Amino acid sequence: MNFNPLDMLKNIQKLQEEMGSVQQQLAKVIVTGTAGGGMIEIDMNGKMELTAIRISQDTMDMRDKDMLEDLIKAAHNQAYEKARSLATQEISKAGGILPNLMGGL
Repeated sequence: MNFNPLDMLKNIQKLQEEMGSVQQQLAKVIVTGTAGGGMIEIDMNGKMELTAIRISQDTMDMRDKDMLEDLIKAAHNQAYEKARSLATQEISKAGGILPNLMGGL
């Protein structure tokens, strides 16, 4: 088998382009985490950037600061896990082309 470093560099460039495309797609996808039966909703994009927080009026009327903090944390964690899972799936799909790009090394 002949190994050509220039071919490998071209293939790495293709992979970088593919990963850039995945990053752009992830920035457009929004997932939502909720807590307290929808009292708190947090949106996050596939790049795990927080994009929105919605707090129901019922929640705003609560006097329990600790519970409100726990609801926000729970909604954030749920949104984060959804975004992380989505990102992992999309990156795995793009990474699946790596063996092909490396020419079967």
